[in-house]
Amino acid sequence: MIVHHRLLRRRSAVFIVGLGVAAATSACAAGAQDALDTMLARPLTLGDAARLAAHGNAAAQEARYEADQATARIIQARSDLLPNASAYVQEHGTVINTATFGFSLPGFDPGGQLLGPVNTIDARARLSQTIFDWAALSRVRSARTAAVAGSAVANDAAEQAASVAALAYLRAQRADAQLSARTADSVLADSLLGIARDQLTAGVGVALDVTRAEAQVAAVRAQLIAARAERDRARLDLLRALGLPLDAHVRLADSLSALAMTDTLPNEQEAIARALEQRPDLRAAEQQLLAARQTANAIRAERLPSLTAFGDEGFLGTNGGNKLNTYQWGVQVSVPVFDGLRREGRVDEQQARVREIDVRLRDLRQQTAIEVRGALLDLTSSHEAVDAAREQLRLIEQEVAQARDRFRAGVSGNLDVITASLTLNSARTQLVDALASYQSARVGLARALGAVTSLP
Repeated sequence: MIVHHRLLRRRSAVFIVGLGVAAATSACAAGAQDALDTMLARPLTLGDAARLAAHGNAAAQEARYEADQATARIIQARSDLLPNASAYVQEHGTVINTATFGFSLPGFDPGGQLLGPVNTIDARARLSQTIFDWAALSRVRSARTAAVAGSAVANDAAEQAASVAALAYLRAQRADAQLSARTADSVLADSLLGIARDQLTAGVGVALDVTRAEAQVAAVRAQLIAARAERDRARLDLLRALGLPLDAHVRLADSLSALAMTDTLPNEQEAIARALEQRPDLRAAEQQLLAARQTANAIRAERLPSLTAFGDEGFLGTNGGNKLNTYQWGVQVSVPVFDGLRREGRVDEQQARVREIDVRLRDLRQQTAIEVRGALLDLTSSHEAVDAAREQLRLIEQEVAQARDRFRAGVSGNLDVITASLTLNSARTQLVDALASYQSARVGLARALGAVTSLP
């Protein structure tokens, strides 16, 4: 019978630690839920949506748990440098056939004779400690760097989730703006239909004008139905991006036209330098490159000798009343000589990984500069497009007003008004699209800079 005290203690410790972790996890979950309830109790801003997704999106959570796994691997790597203690109790019985000795013993049957049984009880504690192992030290350094890289990867996943949620927020705002535009078109179409019917009743209009107005009302109604469906779908996409239940109620803080617009843009070179300094995907790639190099060094360090001290002490005897204290101790030096070139193959594999990450890092830096420049170009052009769309809308609204006054006065039919209202419908849509493009460019610039979660 062998009793592994170390295993029993470990299971007890794991159980106790597990209870503590479960309690801490429950407390953290309760705190997170309270924060979520507080955030949803007020209208949600663009920045709120980004930060909420960075915390609650499934992809961001998965990345954080992967970072926790990388942190746990530091403890695993460090275990090679810490003491290793164990204890056991063993009861052992042996029966020996003298024929297995290979020679005859005086006084024993030459054909073989059973000796025993010999019963022994051994209770022992053992301790070993690594004194020097450069490879183990290198593995700990590599694990720490990999944990930092894992944290940077988690931050990048949070930034990506925040960017997706911010764009989903803008799509929801665009859908609301489109619905408002179609509602305004519906009001205008109903007004024109009322004027046409009044003029027909008064004998100063024609039935064709009424038919045109009714067709316009039907067309706008179809657009209104589509706009409502698009709004509902955009809200579902937003909830999905935020990681919220699909029946959650979210109020958007601002309309699309009320979001901030700025006439000043950051300097291109300063923006690129800022992006290269703070983007989490770049930090992740840099730390992964460092970890790969450290892993290669750790493999090379396995060629070096390692020094370990060990000892055990216990009681050994034939029964509980006849036992003697026994012990052993020693210092062991291990010198790797030849492992069939397996270590060299691992070094070559790790060096190839170093070169792979280095290529990816250089490409990512170039891609970062391109994304920053592209975002600044998009921001400039979309700002100009908003100004042009607003001017166009102002002029078309003036055209509609003039055409309606002429139609109400009986100077002309409603064809000019219908034509102008169709142009107004298109102009409203263009303005909504231009505003959405501008705000999307803002999010794109923030993503290029690695600052989506800092949006207001």
